[in-house]
Amino acid sequence: MSAPNSYVRPMKGWWLKHPFYLKYMIRESSALFVTVYALILLRGLWCLVEGPDAYAGWLEALTNPGLIAFHFLAMLLAAYHTGTWFAVSPKVVPHIYIGESRIPDAFITRIQYVIAIVCYLVLLVLVAGV
Repeated sequence: MSAPNSYVRPMKGWWLKHPFYLKYMIRESSALFVTVYALILLRGLWCLVEGPDAYAGWLEALTNPGLIAFHFLAMLLAAYHTGTWFAVSPKVVPHIYIGESRIPDAFITRIQYVIAIVCYLVLLVLVAGV
């Protein structure tokens, strides 16, 4: 007696067939770019420890057009990842109440954006010395 034929569902490109899955895969793959970016910064710290010449060489390497494009792409993906996290966070945190009324989800999301913008502006002032 032969084994019954079973249906094997094709797995190639499954995430391209639905917009939700495509957004999910983009968000999850953004972690790879952020990891590489963190390793680049870690290398910069290592060069800073090695001395002024090594650090100057690292800074010179950052002017490579390919690396500039990578940094731009990593920044876009990090911003996308942040936006998707801010959108889902009201579903993750417990409901917050002020008195008897529950804080709306949209307010929680908006306040996160405000806090992020304030933090970025403070960092800009600290780094740029504006």
